[in-house]
Amino acid sequence: MAEGQAGGSRFFGASGRHLLGVQGMHPSQIIPILDLAETYVLMNGSRKTPRDRLRGRTLINLFFEDSTRTRTSFELAGKRLGADVVNMSIAQSSVNKGETLLDTAATLNAMRADLLVVRHSQSGAPALLAQKVDASVINAGDGTHEHPTQALLDALTIRRHLGRIEGLTVAICGDIAHSRVARSNIHLLSAMSCRVRVVGPPTLVPGAMSALGVEVHHTMEEGLRDADVVMMLRLQRERMSGGQVPSAREYFRFYGLDRRRLDLAKPGALVMHPGPMNRGVEIDSQIADSDQSVIREQVEMGVAVRMAVLDLLARGARS
Repeated sequence: MAEGQAGGSRFFGASGRHLLGVQGMHPSQIIPILDLAETYVLMNGSRKTPRDRLRGRTLINLFFEDSTRTRTSFELAGKRLGADVVNMSIAQSSVNKGETLLDTAATLNAMRADLLVVRHSQSGAPALLAQKVDASVINAGDGTHEHPTQALLDALTIRRHLGRIEGLTVAICGDIAHSRVARSNIHLLSAMSCRVRVVGPPTLVPGAMSALGVEVHHTMEEGLRDADVVMMLRLQRERMSGGQVPSAREYFRFYGLDRRRLDLAKPGALVMHPGPMNRGVEIDSQIADSDQSVIREQVEMGVAVRMAVLDLLARGARS
């Protein structure tokens, strides 16, 4: 995305129409999103959300992959701003009967949707739709590419607890190679001048990762030392069946977050996880439920951040 000034249609690049990723975003674009999301956190807590903000606008959730958490979060965000929200069931749609993505774009244009939230297993699918639809497109996760609103909600969570993002040391641990959450967080945190570390077995950490300006560690003991934030990633079961890790038990033995390893980080270091968690695989239950864990708060911040994104994109469309 092109760098832009805060405000109006410049939040999400030159067109101001889409949010497809955070790569290339400047702090002058990121911070105002977090600031607006902060106001929505307060409004959500008081149950006084501006339900006229998106009145008369239609939001379609188009999820080609299951994700109850993200889809529900966008649905709540849209409804709290007064949008008409439609969840399209891909399993029952004509897409499964052979309709192409471009056919779907033509159908969506005929529906005259204003905002389109897309999750797809193929990297680049939301970007392709963005070229073909009149609606503003928000990438809710595409392949191993990006998940921009997850990185934004993680940043908001960190800032609310530690008072800043700049200069912090953040350790992202687990399956880096296949994680769009890791990729978006690396781009955002690096843009915000964080010291970013990636930690995981060599089979799950791409060799080219250091080219992104991050530190690469293959032991938790090295990667977590003096970290301000420990961000765990979900290990998908197919990685174990595919031989990339020996077993769930062995993975936890070497790369699971337990009290001993967390104590290597700074006192009071935040523990994060995008969910859903595999307890006993990437994280110990006692740590997941501890006072240092902000995992449940991440869910709350997700609604606020998505409200901010929908609001700003709608403003950009009007300008």
